[in-house]
Amino acid sequence: MTSEYCIEIFQQSIHDYHVHDNVNTPINNPHTTGSLEHLIYAKNWVDTVQWHLEDIVRDPGIDPVTALHIKRRIDASNQERTNLVEQIDDWFLDEYANVQCKADASINTESPAWAIDRLSILELKIYHMQIEAERKDATEQHKQLCFYRLSVLLEQRSDLSLAINQLLDDIARGNKKMKVYRQMKMYNDASLNPVLYKQKSTID
Repeated sequence: MTSEYCIEIFQQSIHDYHVHDNVNTPINNPHTTGSLEHLIYAKNWVDTVQWHLEDIVRDPGIDPVTALHIKRRIDASNQERTNLVEQIDDWFLDEYANVQCKADASINTESPAWAIDRLSILELKIYHMQIEAERKDATEQHKQLCFYRLSVLLEQRSDLSLAINQLLDDIARGNKKMKVYRQMKMYNDASLNPVLYKQKSTID
Protein backbone atom coordinates (compact mmCIF):
# COMPACT_ATOMS: atom_id res chain seq x y z
CA MET A 1 0.00 0.00 0.00
CA THR A 2 1.34 3.39 -1.03
CA SER A 3 -0.10 6.87 -0.65
CA GLU A 4 -0.44 7.07 -4.44
CA TYR A 5 -2.70 4.01 -4.39
CA CYS A 6 -4.74 5.59 -1.59
CA ILE A 7 -5.20 8.69 -3.75
CA GLU A 8 -6.47 6.54 -6.63
CA ILE A 9 -9.06 4.97 -4.32
CA PHE A 10 -10.07 8.39 -2.96
CA GLN A 11 -10.52 9.73 -6.48
CA GLN A 12 -12.69 6.75 -7.42
CA SER A 13 -14.85 7.25 -4.34
CA ILE A 14 -15.24 10.98 -5.03
CA HIS A 15 -16.11 10.29 -8.66
CA ASP A 16 -18.65 7.61 -7.68
CA TYR A 17 -20.34 9.95 -5.20
CA HIS A 18 -20.66 12.77 -7.72
CA VAL A 19 -22.41 10.55 -10.25
CA HIS A 20 -25.58 11.32 -8.28
CA ASP A 21 -24.20 14.05 -5.97
CA ASN A 22 -26.73 13.24 -3.28
CA VAL A 23 -25.97 12.77 0.43
CA ASN A 24 -28.54 9.97 0.60
CA THR A 25 -26.90 7.85 -2.11
CA PRO A 26 -25.97 4.47 -0.60
CA ILE A 27 -22.34 3.43 -0.82
CA ASN A 28 -21.46 0.78 -3.39
CA ASN A 29 -17.94 -0.18 -2.34
CA PRO A 30 -16.24 -2.04 -5.22
CA HIS A 31 -13.48 -3.53 -3.06
CA THR A 32 -13.43 -6.84 -1.18
CA THR A 33 -14.89 -6.63 2.31
CA GLY A 34 -12.14 -6.75 4.92
CA SER A 35 -9.43 -5.50 2.56
CA LEU A 36 -7.49 -2.30 3.18
CA GLU A 37 -8.85 -0.94 -0.09
CA HIS A 38 -12.41 -1.50 1.15
CA LEU A 39 -11.68 0.44 4.34
CA ILE A 40 -9.99 3.31 2.50
CA TYR A 41 -12.84 3.62 -0.01
CA ALA A 42 -15.40 3.58 2.83
CA LYS A 43 -13.42 6.20 4.74
CA ASN A 44 -13.37 8.61 1.81
CA TRP A 45 -17.05 7.98 1.02
CA VAL A 46 -17.97 9.04 4.56
CA ASP A 47 -15.71 12.09 4.20
CA THR A 48 -17.34 13.00 0.89
CA VAL A 49 -20.89 12.72 2.19
CA GLN A 50 -19.97 14.73 5.26
CA TRP A 51 -18.33 17.41 3.10
CA HIS A 52 -21.68 17.99 1.41
CA LEU A 53 -23.65 17.80 4.67
CA GLU A 54 -21.39 20.56 6.01
CA ASP A 55 -22.27 22.66 2.94
CA ILE A 56 -26.01 22.06 3.31
CA VAL A 57 -26.18 22.86 7.01
CA ARG A 58 -24.61 26.29 6.36
CA ASP A 59 -27.52 27.41 4.18
CA PRO A 60 -28.73 30.64 5.92
CA GLY A 61 -32.33 29.79 5.00
CA ILE A 62 -32.28 26.20 6.24
CA ASP A 63 -35.21 25.05 8.36
CA PRO A 64 -34.02 24.68 12.01
CA VAL A 65 -35.48 21.17 12.31
CA THR A 66 -33.69 20.09 9.14
CA ALA A 67 -30.48 21.72 10.38
CA LEU A 68 -30.66 19.78 13.64
CA HIS A 69 -31.26 16.54 11.74
CA ILE A 70 -28.19 17.21 9.58
CA LYS A 71 -26.12 18.15 12.64
CA ARG A 72 -27.01 14.77 14.15
CA ARG A 73 -25.94 13.10 10.88
CA ILE A 74 -22.63 14.96 11.01
CA ASP A 75 -22.08 13.84 14.61
CA ALA A 76 -22.71 10.23 13.62
CA SER A 77 -20.49 10.66 10.57
CA ASN A 78 -17.61 11.94 12.69
CA GLN A 79 -17.85 8.85 14.86
CA GLU A 80 -17.95 6.60 11.79
CA ARG A 81 -14.88 8.36 10.36
CA THR A 82 -13.01 7.78 13.61
CA ASN A 83 -14.04 4.13 13.68
CA LEU A 84 -12.82 3.60 10.11
CA VAL A 85 -9.49 5.30 10.81
CA GLU A 86 -8.97 3.00 13.78
CA GLN A 87 -9.84 -0.04 11.64
CA ILE A 88 -7.25 1.09 9.08
CA ASP A 89 -4.68 1.41 11.86
CA ASP A 90 -5.63 -2.09 13.04
CA TRP A 91 -4.81 -3.33 9.53
CA PHE A 92 -1.39 -1.69 9.67
CA LEU A 93 -0.75 -3.01 13.19
CA ASP A 94 -1.39 -6.52 11.89
CA GLU A 95 0.69 -5.90 8.75
CA TYR A 96 3.74 -4.82 10.76
CA ALA A 97 3.20 -7.05 13.78
CA ASN A 98 6.36 -9.09 13.14
CA VAL A 99 8.67 -6.14 12.52
CA GLN A 100 11.50 -5.94 15.04
CA CYS A 101 11.93 -2.30 16.01
CA LYS A 102 15.48 -0.98 16.31
CA ALA A 103 16.71 0.10 19.72
CA ASP A 104 16.64 3.75 18.68
CA ALA A 105 13.29 3.53 16.85
CA SER A 106 11.27 6.72 17.21
CA ILE A 107 7.52 7.33 17.48
CA ASN A 108 5.69 9.39 14.88
CA THR A 109 3.36 12.24 15.85
CA GLU A 110 0.45 10.42 14.20
CA SER A 111 -0.36 6.91 13.06
CA PRO A 112 -0.44 5.92 9.36
CA ALA A 113 -4.24 5.91 9.31
CA TRP A 114 -4.57 9.43 10.69
CA ALA A 115 -2.11 10.65 8.07
CA ILE A 116 -4.19 8.87 5.42
CA ASP A 117 -7.27 10.55 6.91
CA ARG A 118 -5.68 13.94 6.20
CA LEU A 119 -4.84 12.81 2.67
CA SER A 120 -8.49 11.85 2.11
CA ILE A 121 -9.73 15.30 3.16
CA LEU A 122 -7.02 16.93 1.08
CA GLU A 123 -8.21 15.07 -2.02
CA LEU A 124 -11.71 16.45 -1.44
CA LYS A 125 -10.31 19.98 -1.14
CA ILE A 126 -8.45 19.52 -4.42
CA TYR A 127 -11.56 18.22 -6.19
CA HIS A 128 -13.76 21.09 -5.07
CA MET A 129 -11.11 23.79 -5.48
CA GLN A 130 -10.67 22.63 -9.08
CA ILE A 131 -14.39 23.14 -9.63
CA GLU A 132 -14.22 26.63 -8.15
CA ALA A 133 -11.19 27.52 -10.25
CA GLU A 134 -13.08 26.59 -13.43
CA ARG A 135 -16.52 28.00 -12.56
CA LYS A 136 -17.93 29.74 -15.61
CA ASP A 137 -20.11 32.10 -13.55
CA ALA A 138 -17.27 33.20 -11.25
CA THR A 139 -15.22 36.39 -11.59
CA GLU A 140 -11.72 36.25 -12.99
CA GLN A 141 -10.39 37.33 -9.57
CA HIS A 142 -12.20 34.43 -7.90
CA LYS A 143 -10.84 31.92 -10.42
CA GLN A 144 -7.27 33.19 -10.14
CA LEU A 145 -7.40 32.97 -6.35
CA CYS A 146 -8.76 29.43 -6.55
CA PHE A 147 -6.08 28.40 -9.04
CA TYR A 148 -3.46 29.70 -6.63
CA ARG A 149 -5.06 27.81 -3.73
CA LEU A 150 -5.25 24.71 -5.90
CA SER A 151 -1.51 24.89 -6.59
CA VAL A 152 -0.86 25.05 -2.85
CA LEU A 153 -3.14 22.06 -2.21
CA LEU A 154 -1.40 20.03 -4.94
CA GLU A 155 1.98 20.81 -3.38
CA GLN A 156 0.61 19.83 0.01
CA ARG A 157 -0.66 16.54 -1.44
CA SER A 158 2.76 15.81 -2.88
CA ASP A 159 4.47 16.51 0.45
CA LEU A 160 1.95 14.58 2.53
CA SER A 161 2.01 11.66 0.10
CA LEU A 162 5.79 11.47 0.34
CA ALA A 163 5.68 11.72 4.15
CA ILE A 164 3.19 8.84 4.38
CA ASN A 165 5.34 6.64 2.14
CA GLN A 166 8.39 7.47 4.24
CA LEU A 167 6.50 6.69 7.45
CA LEU A 168 5.33 3.31 6.18
CA ASP A 169 8.85 2.51 4.98
CA ASP A 170 10.32 3.51 8.35
CA ILE A 171 7.82 1.29 10.17
CA ALA A 172 8.55 -1.64 7.84
CA ARG A 173 12.31 -1.22 8.47
CA GLY A 174 11.90 -0.89 12.23
CA ASN A 175 13.03 2.73 12.27
CA LYS A 176 9.73 3.88 13.75
CA LYS A 177 7.43 2.18 16.23
CA MET A 178 3.85 1.52 15.16
CA LYS A 179 1.99 2.80 18.20
CA VAL A 180 -1.72 3.63 18.21
CA TYR A 181 -3.89 5.42 20.74
CA ARG A 182 -7.67 5.25 20.45
CA GLN A 183 -9.50 8.57 20.19
CA MET A 184 -11.85 7.78 23.10
CA LYS A 185 -14.35 10.42 22.01
CA MET A 186 -16.59 11.23 24.95
CA TYR A 187 -19.43 13.29 23.52
CA ASN A 188 -21.06 10.34 21.73
CA ASP A 189 -20.81 8.05 24.75
CA ALA A 190 -23.92 8.12 26.94
CA SER A 191 -21.83 7.01 29.93
CA LEU A 192 -19.23 9.80 29.52
CA ASN A 193 -21.19 12.81 28.26
CA PRO A 194 -22.69 14.51 31.38
CA VAL A 195 -25.59 15.96 29.38
CA LEU A 196 -26.57 12.46 28.31
CA TYR A 197 -26.01 10.52 31.54
CA LYS A 198 -27.66 13.19 33.68
CA GLN A 199 -30.65 13.13 31.36
CA LYS A 200 -30.83 9.35 31.66
CA SER A 201 -30.60 9.59 35.45
CA THR A 202 -33.50 12.07 35.49
CA ILE A 203 -35.63 9.77 33.31
CA ASP A 204 -34.84 6.74 35.47
